[in-house]
Amino acid sequence: QVQLAESGGGLVQAGGSLRLSCVVSGRASDYNLGWFRQAPGKERELVSGISWGGGQQYYRDSVKGRFTISRDDAKNAMFLRMNSLTPEDTAVYYCAASGAPGGYATAHTYTEWGRGTQVTVSS
Repeated sequence: QVQLAESGGGLVQAGGSLRLSCVVSGRASDYNLGWFRQAPGKERELVSGISWGGGQQYYRDSVKGRFTISRDDAKNAMFLRMNSLTPEDTAVYYCAASGAPGGYATAHTYTEWGRGTQVTVSS
């Protein structure tokens, strides 16, 4: 079992940037990693995913060109750099792990989540 702990959320004005961090513990080498978000009244959605080797990445259409996912093996961490934020990005963001081969881009394969960090973007 892998353990995940995210941080870096906060309040930012539209057009601003935030960098979310996720520390991974446990046997993470067999897991793809990704970021989900859930806004009030909406279902949790996959925002971005990255294969453990880092060679393949996924972004949902609404964040392409604005968000960048990355990983740092030396720090056992994953990051999400969010630029040009809009109020529609407001949500609780969750670090997540998928044990399915190639599952970095498939939401239903993610089975483990962190506790979440709030991102609020004002107009």
